[in-house]
Order: sequence, then structure tokens, then C-alpha cells
Amino acid sequence: MKKIFAMGVAAALAVACLTGCGGGASAPAGGSTAASDPGAAPGSAASGAASYKVGICQLVQHDALDAATKGFKDALVEQLGDAVSFEEGNASGDANNCATIVNGFVASKVDLILANATAPLQAAAAATADIPVLGTSVTDYATALEIADWTGTVGGNISGTSDLAPLDQQAAMLKELFPEAKNVGLLYCSAEANSVYQVEVITGYLQELGYTCTSYAFTDSNDVAAVTQTACDSSDVIYIPTDNTAASNTEAIANVVLPAKVPVVAGEAGICGGCGVATLSIGYYDLGYTTGQMAAKILTGEADVASMPVEFAPNVTKMYNAANCEALGITPPEGYTAIEG
Repeated sequence: MKKIFAMGVAAALAVACLTGCGGGASAPAGGSTAASDPGAAPGSAASGAASYKVGICQLVQHDALDAATKGFKDALVEQLGDAVSFEEGNASGDANNCATIVNGFVASKVDLILANATAPLQAAAAATADIPVLGTSVTDYATALEIADWTGTVGGNISGTSDLAPLDQQAAMLKELFPEAKNVGLLYCSAEANSVYQVEVITGYLQELGYTCTSYAFTDSNDVAAVTQTACDSSDVIYIPTDNTAASNTEAIANVVLPAKVPVVAGEAGICGGCGVATLSIGYYDLGYTTGQMAAKILTGEADVASMPVEFAPNVTKMYNAANCEALGITPPEGYTAIEG
């Protein structure tokens, strides 16, 4: 099972490497920080008790992933204090960088790896079958890791949390906001497996609601604006899933959709805050915090990662972007919360 699993992950990673999402392929940034004392040696504990070194690989810097990382670290520090230290690497949106960062964690023999987004999870799964790996900000683990017989638990050395907000409810929200629309454009990065999954699933729900759906895929940040323009030309409404490339390029998307007067419904609050009008979103800090609680149990021996089911965000919230709604003449129904900032 492990051999088949590893081969599938390696193949998925190879595809991701060909068309890595996000900004340019800059060198991965990394560093080691102690939990409460920046000058402490990695893994040191004040009392000489057990100490733990945790590697964090984040795909790219944007609000959602940043919040998940912060929540994860806060939970671990709350549970373990200065017994935990962190080595952090940001892959700048490049799957090759994910592999480099994670292989570095394996070489330095960290006690646990946090893989923040799908590409880091795929890289970690390919790099080690021994070190516990927790994913977060990953939408669908079966898709990311090519697991055919999904039961809710990855098994082996992997578990984590999912950022999937109910796609049927997202489709229903789009219908609530835009009942007269006919054509929905689905805008996403084709190199992100979980974006492809979300688009495929929500398309079915939207079609059941009577919409005509067309997919518009960009391969990386270089063609975001051009593909967005094509989507605007033929769409009454655009839907963007929880897509890391989109999240890193909301300004470019907004510069197209707002002048075109085409509203965007987004899969998460960060994207909505940049270029959307509404979202049914989870809290990424809370998601990361839950992942940190899972990590503490694994590190202290309270739980076995192999038997831990993937966990989901406990709550979703209908939210709206007040400025963009005003610009497009949209009045959200009752029950929507304004996105702050």
C-alpha cells in the first residue's frame, strides 16, 4: 500500500512541478525559530525535558495560508511552550521549492512536518514515510494524494485538516445572490489538483440549479489577467475556488472584473477580500489551530498519526466585500458578515 501510495504521490508531484503555481520561482525562504525565545537553540527546552523540532513548508505567502501557519504555531506553543521550535520555509508558489524545503526537513530530522497547501503535502508524502506529516489548507486529500478508496483517514504517516467549505452550499449562495444570472465562469489554476476537484464538483451543483458553466483555467500567475478577461467576456458571474494562485493575484483579477462589472463569488475570505463580492468561508486561523492541536497529540505520544482522520473546519460564514458590492451595485441579503480590512 505504501509503495503504491508513494508512486502516486510522486507522479502528482511531477505534474505539479511542470506548472508550479504562484509568483516566480524564487529561492525558498527558510529559518528556524524557538517558540518563546528567538535566541534559543532549535528544539531546546527550558527544563531539559523533551523537546520537539517542527518543519513548516508553506506553498506561498497570502492571507489564508499565513493565518493557518499562525494558528498552527499558536496552538503548539500553547500546548508545549518553549519545548517546541520551528524551521520554516516558503516555497514562493513553486512545487520544486516544496520538495527542496521538505527534503531539508527530512535531512535535519525534524519530529513533524506541517505541509501548508497541496503541493507541500505532496512533496512531504514523497519525501518521507516515517516522519509524521500534517497537512492544512488542503481541500481534498483523496485527490491530492491519489487515494482511490477514501475512508476519511489517510493512514501511514499522514493526516491533517481540510479547508473545504461545503460546495453545495457555495452553489446555493451564488443562486441566492444572482438568481437571474445564466452563465457562470469558473476561474482557477489548472496546476492545483484541489482547485480542479472543486471546479468539477461545484459545476455539477451549479448545473442542477440551472446555470451554464464554463471553466477558465490559467497555468500560473503570468496568464491570470488574460484568462480572467476571457472569463469576463462570456460570464454573468465568476466563481473562484480556494486557489492559491488566485489568492496571490487578487489585485490582477480585481483590475479586470471590477471594470467589467462581473461579480466574483469566492471559495474563501482572502480571495473575496481582494477581488470578490461574497464567500462562504472557513476561518484559516482556526483550521491551523486545530492542526496544531493534532500535532501536539502526535508529538507527545497521545495519538498515532496513522489512525487520525482528516478534520474539517467547524464553522462556515457567509461574508461579503462591502467596497466591491457597492462598486457593482449589489446589496447582500441579511445574514452576511462584512469582511474586515
